Amino acid sequence: MKLPDFEAWAVFAAVVEHRSFSGAADALAVSKATVSKAITRLEARLGTTLFHRTSRRLTLTDSGRGLAEHAQRILSEGEAAEEAAFESASAPAGLVRVAAPLTFGIQAVAPVLADFMKLYPGIKVELRLSDAFVDIVGEGIDIALRIAELPDSSLRARRLGPMVAHIVGSPAYFDRVGRPQHPADLARHACFVYTNTANPDVWRFRKAGGEEAAVRVEGPMRTDNGDAMLPALRAGLGVARLPEFMVGDDLAKGRLEAVLGEWSASAAGLHLLTPPGTLRPARVETMIAFLSEQLKRTCGEVRLERTRLRNEDESSPR
Repeated sequence: MKLPDFEAWAVFAAVVEHRSFSGAADALAVSKATVSKAITRLEARLGTTLFHRTSRRLTLTDSGRGLAEHAQRILSEGEAAEEAAFESASAPAGLVRVAAPLTFGIQAVAPVLADFMKLYPGIKVELRLSDAFVDIVGEGIDIALRIAELPDSSLRARRLGPMVAHIVGSPAYFDRVGRPQHPADLARHACFVYTNTANPDVWRFRKAGGEEAAVRVEGPMRTDNGDAMLPALRAGLGVARLPEFMVGDDLAKGRLEAVLGEWSASAAGLHLLTPPGTLRPARVETMIAFLSEQLKRTCGEVRLERTRLRNEDESSPR
């Protein structure tokens, strides 16, 4: 039996993560020549080319993309095994890379991470905030938070809770053009489209009794960030489909109004995703447990906070 070249697989995973031989060499504290030899050795053993190399760019081949996930799993499980051996003698330590949507990351994740870092000073956090799709394996992400309806994948996913979405516009807008009574009516409205979804121009709805509807929308604004829609919504220029954590304050204070309340505007939930594999370093497991507990609570508190703000507004003197 010939053992796999674990060192070469780990070097391959590092090159994928850092997107260069020199970056991987710096991260591994070895020479660039050592990295190059390991990749050449692995390519020869596998009988395939892993990278397209030019003087300016390094990209994965089709074979390389298919094997990158395996390489990351080998490296992650090796790290986890070593860390487990020392876990009883020391507190969790090291770097955890977390990816989250921009607005949700600022509003909900960053405050939670502040509490986490107080409890675990030995753990460093790299927080990447973007509404764009993140390749968890290719970019070396330990934990990704996504608000979506998740397709089947090899990633491990944990649903933390529902993320309610609303169809919203300003009261002045609805007074001017009318309030939709059925999702199909949105085809006649100026709809702002959030582009970071699989099919952004089709909004799907479900009623409590099981009735479903889908409508193709269009309008004067398309953007990859929901916050960017808010000024135009408040100005009465159209309607949008946005999550409650983003519009709850506007709804409670009357700046925006939700319509089609009998219809669920999204089946999306908040999910915590990790790369495939069963072994993870203690620092990552610690972060997963902490985020899961705190963000489950956040999903429930969003609606409670909206109710509090609405009650305060209604009790204010007119």
